[in-house]
Amino acid sequence: MPGKIILASQSPRRKQLLEMAEIAFEILIADVDETNPPGMAGELVPEFLAKKKADAVSHLVQDATVIAADTIVLLDHHILGKPKDAQHAIEILSQLSGRMHKVVTGVCIRRAGKEVSFSVTTEVYFRSLTNAQIEHYVTHYKPFDKAGAYAIQEWIGVTGIEKINGDYYNVMGLPIGDVVKVLDKEFSAPQ
Repeated sequence: MPGKIILASQSPRRKQLLEMAEIAFEILIADVDETNPPGMAGELVPEFLAKKKADAVSHLVQDATVIAADTIVLLDHHILGKPKDAQHAIEILSQLSGRMHKVVTGVCIRRAGKEVSFSVTTEVYFRSLTNAQIEHYVTHYKPFDKAGAYAIQEWIGVTGIEKINGDYYNVMGLPIGDVVKVLDKEFSAPQ
């Protein structure tokens, strides 16, 4: 592994995934304007924002590998952000009910002027959810910090997701297998 690693994210899910991969890291975040250029295709937004986050944190540290990421949910090419409140979460989940959507995570890994960025897309198919199921989830799990108003590893993922095509961990917020591969291949010290 490439020396000191900084995770440029407050996400508990990304922290958990790096810990599961047994990667030692520290967390450092910087304020970043997370608006994307008008007209940018939704699929490109996560990688664009991950690069902005990596850039902001890279200026704060010396001699460290920075990992930054951003995850969005796309339904019919429209980005469904994080819900503003319970009613908004219910609206988002009602839109996802019985439909396929895409979860796109952009990742940027940077160290000493070297940068590797990529994005991973996973298709998620929700079963048809009842209003009672949606309200139960929002009331008990409060998914207000989650793109698309849900977490695949919580109750709604267990009961409401029919299938996925792609990386499960990408839906959690970080395609950890791809991150480890890039760290090992591109950022490890020569043996």
